[in-house]
Amino acid sequence: QVQLAESGGGLVQTGGSLKLSCAASGRTYPFTRSSVGWFRQAPGKEREFVATISRSGTSTTYADAAKGRFTISRDTAKNTVYLQMNDLKPEDTAVYYCGSRQTILTAPLSTDARAYEAWGQGTQVTVSS
Repeated sequence: QVQLAESGGGLVQTGGSLKLSCAASGRTYPFTRSSVGWFRQAPGKEREFVATISRSGTSTTYADAAKGRFTISRDTAKNTVYLQMNDLKPEDTAVYYCGSRQTILTAPLSTDARAYEAWGQGTQVTVSS
C-alpha cells in the first residue's frame, strides 16, 4: 500500500508563501496511476477541497478560494505532488492533507474527499494577520 507524507507547513504572515509537498513511499506504483488531491481542515470545520491534479499532471482543478493563489504540480520521477501557496490569508489556516485516488487515464478529477483512498497525516499551515 502506498504511504503519503505531507511536509512544508508552518507559520507565515498574511501575504506570505509556502510550498507543501506530498511524497509517496512504499508501493509507489499505484501513485503513478493516481490523481492526487489537496484538502484542508480547519478546527471545527469539515475537510474541504483545495486542488487536485490528474495522474498525467496535465489536468488540474482548484477550489474557488485557491484559484489565482495556489498551484498544484507533480514530479512523477520523485513520486511527489506539490502545492505552491502564495498570498496566504488567515482563512487559509488549517491542516492540509493530500490524498491519492487510483484512476484510469481519462477519469474526471474529483473534488470529493470520499473518492480518495490513501491519505497522509497532514501538515499544519498557520497564517497570522
